[in-house]
Order: sequence, then C-alpha cells, then structure tokens
Amino acid sequence: MNVSKILGIIPARYASTRFPGKPLADICGKTMIERVYTQAMKAKLLSDVVVATDDARIYDCVKSFGGKVLMTGSELPNGTARCHEAAKLYGDRADSVINIQGDEPLLDPIMIDEVAELLSENYCVTLCRELTQDFMNPNIVKVVMNLSGDALYFSRSLIPYERNKVNQPVYQHIGIYGYSLSFLNKYAALEPTPLSESESLEQLKILEHGYKIRVKITSCKSESIGVDTPEDLQRVREIINAGI
Repeated sequence: MNVSKILGIIPARYASTRFPGKPLADICGKTMIERVYTQAMKAKLLSDVVVATDDARIYDCVKSFGGKVLMTGSELPNGTARCHEAAKLYGDRADSVINIQGDEPLLDPIMIDEVAELLSENYCVTLCRELTQDFMNPNIVKVVMNLSGDALYFSRSLIPYERNKVNQPVYQHIGIYGYSLSFLNKYAALEPTPLSESESLEQLKILEHGYKIRVKITSCKSESIGVDTPEDLQRVREIINAGI
C-alpha cells in the first residue's frame, strides 16, 4: 500500500455522559480541543488535520484558534462514524485516516507518526504499551496479539490470565487508530457484533468480522491521559503546570 496523503481527524462532540462539554474545558488557558489539535499538528507524517464535530460551539472554538473543522451529523454512534463522515466531507484528498482522540491533550505526536508509518503496509493499525499497574481497571482496555503483531482480542478484563507464572506482559491499548480510506468505508458499513456490544469496544467489530488490526508497541515513554472525568482534567492541569 503506497500511502502519500494521511488525514488526521479529531472527533469532538459536546454531549458526553460523564463529562458534557469537555472539548471546551479550560486547561491552563487553552481549551482541550486546541491542545489536542496543536499536538496533532506537530506530527511529521500527516498531510492535514481537521476536527470533526456536531456542535456549533466547538466549531466556532476551532475556527477561533485558526484550526480546520468540519460539521458532521449529531446522530452518529461513535468517533469512527464521525471520522468516516468527515473523510467523505473532506473529499478525495487523502489515502488514509488517523483517528486522533479528542480527549487526550497530552498525546505525543510521535505516536501519530508511528501509526502513520504502519499504514504503509496495513489497512488498520493501532498502538499499545506495557501496563505495569491497575490491571483490573475496566476503563483500561487490554490487548493481546499473535506472533505477527495482529490483535487477537481487546478486553476490559485482564488478559492474558497467567495460570502459569511466565511473566507474560500485559499490554494497554492506546486508542489511536489508522485506517486506509477503503477499509474505513468497509468498517463504517459493518453490522454491530456480540462481543463489541458486550465489552462496549467498537474495535472488536473489526476482529469479529474477520479483519486484522496490526498493533505496535509504542516507543513513546510519555504519559497520555484520556480525559473522561473532571478528576482526569485536574490531573492533566497539574501535569502541564508542573511542566512535566
């Protein structure tokens, strides 16, 4: 696969069950969406970056700091569907798409470039890192891979279970995805699947339909915190204020 144009899309919706309006939350003088956008723009291998939103307040915010933004439908079920609609609105100017989470203001652009590099030979890719604590936390998604580096399963439960103590590492999934545009079109049309519904993990739909997800263990050592609650937001503020 010859990838020459990779579009970074940041899905950002205002409605959120646990934290409504979080893309506009203030983080040390800048909104969260601006901080995510700024980090994405530092990636070397993206041809362009756009925010995909369903809310005029987020749209206006992105415009105010000079970012690119597309207005998408309000009834889309998840961030992948929003990326798919945004890619269609963007037109045929990209070969592949990287879905960049809009609630990770500390995301290292190195991770974006790692995903971009994987897209040269794979149609669906993501990242992971070794998990060293909090193994039973269901909000931390775990992943196991085969010997080729393709995902076998993602779960909110601890995987693998070590019946035999062989010091098998546990890997935390990092929620950044890369898709070839042709595969994103296929993915968007896939029907929901039992395991994806049970675990509430949309990436399982890909595996259940028989497609592959290549997983890379990131070389990046910096911490990336997904902001799901006001407590997470405060933690990010403290890290930024401390200059870590």
